[in-house]
Amino acid sequence: MDAATETTLDTTPETTATAQDTAPPTASAEQPLNLAVIVGSNREGRFAPVVTDWFVSRARQRADFHVDVLDLAGTDLPTALSYDPSPAVRAELAKVSPLLAAADAFVVLTPEYNHSYPAALKNLIDWHYSEWQAKPVAFVSYGGISGGLRAVEHLRQVFAELHAVTVRDTVSFPNAGGLFGDDGPKDPAGPDGAAKKMLDQLGWWARALRTARTSHPYAG
Repeated sequence: MDAATETTLDTTPETTATAQDTAPPTASAEQPLNLAVIVGSNREGRFAPVVTDWFVSRARQRADFHVDVLDLAGTDLPTALSYDPSPAVRAELAKVSPLLAAADAFVVLTPEYNHSYPAALKNLIDWHYSEWQAKPVAFVSYGGISGGLRAVEHLRQVFAELHAVTVRDTVSFPNAGGLFGDDGPKDPAGPDGAAKKMLDQLGWWARALRTARTSHPYAG
């Protein structure tokens, strides 16, 4: 199965600027985290939109995330990697690379194909490097009996090589076609709880790593 603080300036003459006042700005602890949800399937007749719509609706209910969706069905990156891409390839990269670079965290939504994850997803990953570094990645998977977890285990190895941090908990849907109705999961309590737990973990890592990258740029 493809189965947003208003800043008020003190104008009192006696106010003296301190070193802290003139320090470079850092990311506010209250600033929403940029979350990129990557839809890893581009297969004809894919089930991915069903799972994506449900998950994105849950993520967008949270004030701690600003959510963008990157659907690989709308990209056309070649499998031949290049250090000097053609203008056409640069145009395709311009659709995806800025979003990945701006992200504080990622959720990869993947099916399982033949015991692993889709080629289009690996291709997107391999076209980028620094965009992934020192950022957290979480997974939503679906498939047959394994619920896509074998694809997730392979992805953990790949993201470790890219200096990304994968969060422990996942959301997975075994035999996914039978679990969804017209309005999302037929029994939403379990998936909703799993999504909350995973996003809580992802938010913690994303905020910690954003603060760290701002204070100490990552040297990978």
